[in-house]
Amino acid sequence: MSAMARITVDVNDEWLAAARQALGTTSKVATINEALRIQALRIQAQEIAAAFQSAQVDFSGSAGAFGYSGGRDLSSLADDVRDQHVA
Repeated sequence: MSAMARITVDVNDEWLAAARQALGTTSKVATINEALRIQALRIQAQEIAAAFQSAQVDFSGSAGAFGYSGGRDLSSLADDVRDQHVA
């Protein structure tokens, strides 16, 4: 388990109850920790997605690059993903 910090905060009771229900947690501490963990994972996912978006990938020739009679033509894959990207 990671290091823990003990803090005292005022928390909106309605939001905490809603988060507790949505997250399926059994205590206030577990609810707050799970909400923070999820937010940290979202930030990591955004950073990973940004790194993939910035990578230049060349799929030209991919149709013949795989064994067993070639593979799929992936030459437009990067453009297709960028076109479908939802922020």
